[in-house]
Amino acid sequence: MTHMPGPDSLLALAFPSDPQVSADGARVVFVLSRIEEEDPARLKDGFPKPRYRSHLWMSEGGEARQLTRGEGRDTSPRLSPDGETLAFVREGGGEKGQLFLLPLTGGEARRVTRFKNAVTDVAWSPDGRFLSFLSLGDDEDKRDERGEARVITRPRYRFNGRDWLPERPTRLWLYDVATEELREWHAPEIEITSYAWWPDSRGVLLVSSQTEDDAAQWRQEADTLLPGGERTRLTRWNSAITSATPHPDGERFVLVGRPEGKGSPEDPHLFLVEGDGTWRRLDEGWDRPVGNLVGGDCHVGAFPERPAWLDGETLLFASTVGGSCGLFRVGLDGAVTPHDHREDGVICAFTARGGGVALIRERADRFPEVELNGVQVTDLHAQLPFPVRAPERACFTNDLGEGEGWVLLPDGEEHVPALLSIHGGPHTAYGHAFMHEFQLLAARGYGVCYGNPRGSVGYGQAWSQDIHGRWGSVDMDDLLAFLDVCITTFPRLDGERMGVMGGSYGGYMTNWITAHTNRFRVAVTDRSICNLISFGGTSDIGGRFWDDELGLNFHRSADTPRLWAMSPLAHVENVRTPTLIVHSVLDHRCPIEQAEQWYAALRLHGVPLRFVRFPGEDHELSRSGRPDRRMGRLEEYLGWLDGYLLGDR
Repeated sequence: MTHMPGPDSLLALAFPSDPQVSADGARVVFVLSRIEEEDPARLKDGFPKPRYRSHLWMSEGGEARQLTRGEGRDTSPRLSPDGETLAFVREGGGEKGQLFLLPLTGGEARRVTRFKNAVTDVAWSPDGRFLSFLSLGDDEDKRDERGEARVITRPRYRFNGRDWLPERPTRLWLYDVATEELREWHAPEIEITSYAWWPDSRGVLLVSSQTEDDAAQWRQEADTLLPGGERTRLTRWNSAITSATPHPDGERFVLVGRPEGKGSPEDPHLFLVEGDGTWRRLDEGWDRPVGNLVGGDCHVGAFPERPAWLDGETLLFASTVGGSCGLFRVGLDGAVTPHDHREDGVICAFTARGGGVALIRERADRFPEVELNGVQVTDLHAQLPFPVRAPERACFTNDLGEGEGWVLLPDGEEHVPALLSIHGGPHTAYGHAFMHEFQLLAARGYGVCYGNPRGSVGYGQAWSQDIHGRWGSVDMDDLLAFLDVCITTFPRLDGERMGVMGGSYGGYMTNWITAHTNRFRVAVTDRSICNLISFGGTSDIGGRFWDDELGLNFHRSADTPRLWAMSPLAHVENVRTPTLIVHSVLDHRCPIEQAEQWYAALRLHGVPLRFVRFPGEDHELSRSGRPDRRMGRLEEYLGWLDGYLLGDR
């Protein structure tokens, strides 16, 4: 390209997701989402806007071919055990996603459901007789349309992106493929977190909370649910369970979670649960978290990573190691060995069946691609409309050892402004995932510095939990030490022209840093936190989050002095850094009242400000929000940064 790429370069990207391997391990079906303009004739206001369009693709090890077409979104592909039928969810024409069946031997897709609400979490029984899925069915809630008041009596009444949770939880449905009988299978009192069929198809292994208070405190249990509705408790876990995978013998299972008494600073691990409910940690001695926790901004759709049994002795799982994520094997003896791990890459999704593995792999300088059994079946990187730069590693030290980060520099030899970017979580990581935002900033003349201070995952439990109870202390020390190393190691970075930015916990740290140092010319705080006390009562996770992270909570008067001391708002009079505040109206994870407080306080202190509020978006705007709003966010970033680091402000 001869022109400088802008935020509209996002429009040229095609996002792969949800790779599903066939039962014989020889095929993969996946979702490919592109951004297309809507038809103006179908819009009420007549103004087209870019929207995601998703279709299903399939490969048998060679170049992938497109299976479905249309103007809506086709997602959730699930291949039948015999490989002849593809179940999927189709959304379009003003309707929410419904279940369809597509014969792969030829013919048109057949619609199965006609609900008023969407179908999710589709799964085949291993014998191919049944399809199960979750849906609210035909439930309707028109109280807002009628202007009626809502009476709140439950501890959880809203969720990120959703102002109100439904009165009745999503139900589990069962569809008999041969007879075409569809029936409601299970109507739980508390929402189902996840489920998986037992290998003999006798029923499902179901994960959910037992009470509303349990759900609010992230406590789940595992049960067996039979087709007749009989439900049998299998655990007394009383803590978080992310997913559960039945063993091939049909008697035991592995769950991903944390034991009772362990909060979010504890990395998630694998636990083998026997038929009598006793359990042991399967990956004992493996000091890295289960799952991909490396952040990327080209993940639109579903990214499965449920552990899978390769045989009766070996479990395949994903794990974050430093800034990378790979696949590892663990035996029943607890020994962990690499299966497919590259230190410069990230496997952000995988499924495994029948000796085959389908996955999505990416690098910091390589767009996500779908692979089947080690063979790449997409070539999406070649479609990028801009040159891609590779970052360089930079290391810093603290009393726990060595930390790492990366610097992404523009082409050329001139001095460039330095941007310190801080990830969210805090228990996630920056690393080798592809970041469109960073590539765009580098193309526009910035050096982007991004690293993993204490609190980040992938470096061992001690590193993850070292900020427990002391946000804004050693994490800030690490971030500034890392930045100093970057400025020293890369002379092109201009230490006099620096900006700081971050989202979620990274937004908290941006606020905190600008309240404790004036070395940055400009700041961008995105979906941030500034008041730890009010956050506790307004966030959808506020009832539990500070207990886990800080050993404190807003409802205990003895804790409020420490919570206030760790709040950037308590130190706002020290801020002099011009600040762009970005937030989404439906973000209930870090509620927009946090941005409103930060804006009001900074304004009272005369700090140069700009506050941008995005309607209809939640905590995921930067990663999977509506394309025009994602571009609008990037335009705001560039306009603010350019004015203070490249312009004359």
